[in-house]
Amino acid sequence: MKQKSLPLYLSIIVPAYNEEKRIETCLKKIYEFMKTQNYLYEVIISDDGSKDNTKSIVKRYQEHWPNLVLLENVHKGKAPSIISGIYKADGKYSLFTDVDLSVPIEETPKMLNWVENYDFDISIATREGFGAKRVGEPATRHLMGRVFNFLVQMVILPGINDTQCGFKLFKTTAIQEIFRYTKLYGPNDKEIKGGKVSAFDVEILFVARRLGYKIKEVPVTWYYADGSKVHGIKDSYYNAKDVFRVRLNTFLNLYPKK
Repeated sequence: MKQKSLPLYLSIIVPAYNEEKRIETCLKKIYEFMKTQNYLYEVIISDDGSKDNTKSIVKRYQEHWPNLVLLENVHKGKAPSIISGIYKADGKYSLFTDVDLSVPIEETPKMLNWVENYDFDISIATREGFGAKRVGEPATRHLMGRVFNFLVQMVILPGINDTQCGFKLFKTTAIQEIFRYTKLYGPNDKEIKGGKVSAFDVEILFVARRLGYKIKEVPVTWYYADGSKVHGIKDSYYNAKDVFRVRLNTFLNLYPKK
């Protein structure tokens, strides 16, 4: 069981769906890194209704890792899993990261620096710009990502160069407020079949701006990982659809603005 006698500094949320081949490597890397840190933390594996051995592997690690939490969800997709993990978080700051750790967990201090010392509410990893590095990414995927970002900037989020990198850190009070106003995905979504990739990050950042939260893009080193659940053209279509849904919701005045 996680300790709550003292305030937690950081909650790390990792969504997982049928990740028996990668979850153990993820846990080992986070565990080893967190041993080098001097603050209280928790790691929340927000399982999205896995049918394989993902949950049993996490439970085995819980036997010797009291900071590890397993949150068992009905299969609704990555976005609702992250949202349920964020609402479970007790840390002052919340970081969500993909199970493949394409952005190494060692980048965490860089992200914390901007919210802790420079009064930003959100720091998001970016694979673009000075200081950022992509390793091993196929050229076609890079091109598709840049085309999608061009769409995002033209339609709703000018000035943010990488909305989709799966490594984002928030003041927990800020992200919990943001999720009260997002419309596309939430804990009350219906159960689904198969995997589902979405552009829910775009809505999060859009609502954050509407609410007046300060966002910092932080250049990181990002490693392309085999086994990704991203499926090119199909997911690009659904992501683009989400962008226009956010734009429509804006026309309908469904998002608050401070």
